[in-house]
Amino acid sequence: MRFRAPASILLRRAQITLILAALLPTVFMTATGIVLLALGSGSLVIVTGLLVLAFCTSSLTGYILGSIYLGRGASLARVQNDFLSTVSHELRTPITSTRVFLETLRADRLTDPAAKQQVLDLLAREVERLEGLVERLIRLSQIETGHHAFDSEPILVSDIVEDALDSFGVATLGETVELTTDIDHELRVLGDRATLAQAVSNLLTNAYRHTKDADTKIEIAARAAGTRSVEVTVRDNGPGIPRLEQRQIFEKFERGSAAQGAHTEGTGLGLAIVRAIARAHGGRVDVRSRPGEGAEFRIALPRLNDRDA
Repeated sequence: MRFRAPASILLRRAQITLILAALLPTVFMTATGIVLLALGSGSLVIVTGLLVLAFCTSSLTGYILGSIYLGRGASLARVQNDFLSTVSHELRTPITSTRVFLETLRADRLTDPAAKQQVLDLLAREVERLEGLVERLIRLSQIETGHHAFDSEPILVSDIVEDALDSFGVATLGETVELTTDIDHELRVLGDRATLAQAVSNLLTNAYRHTKDADTKIEIAARAAGTRSVEVTVRDNGPGIPRLEQRQIFEKFERGSAAQGAHTEGTGLGLAIVRAIARAHGGRVDVRSRPGEGAEFRIALPRLNDRDA
């Protein structure tokens, strides 16, 4: 079996080849053209010098474009490598735990029925965790690649928020959450009700996870932003997010330093899914936050007016 070099190495080789095959000859010919124009006296020599410089300009343009495309390819290869590394790490933990539990049960080391039931419960939890991770990865991939089938129908934003609150209520059953709402019940958007509700629910769950060690206070609002946009806002009273991390947290498997320091549960896919859903509906998501002052996440969507219906 023939060994194939990694994509990053192949791209690096292509960059070196491009420098040797295009840049160096172009520099040499440019110098030649300048010399011809500087020292030449006849019209033929001058025309030749101009043609050489024109050719060099085209070659240099091609080199710049080639470098840009190769640079993007190298960046994509790094992203893919980082993604695979992170996925492997995230999958390894539940798989290792599952293997340990199965070996314990297979060896019949537990004689106490209560201990055996506890191991079975832990095993079921790890399997559920693994299943949830894979399901979120598949869904995120489908949305980002355009393979997810979205409904496209007029929806009241209040219905989206209501569905999200129902889902959030199930996830926080038995917990005390101070939740306030400010919803304009006349606002409408065009899109998929279930996935938009999931995006809002993800923001609510994210806010809860980062404030549950304090007196949890969450605010959700839906208001018009001019005549063309609708903003759904989720605000919490958590520790806040440093400015340098506010763009990174929307990437796959990225989690803020506060979440990592507090050992908050999560895989770092929730906000990436929110961003993918918002973009698929022609909108965007952003965050406003200062350390110690909580965080405010906003989903902006195109507003559906009466004349658009």
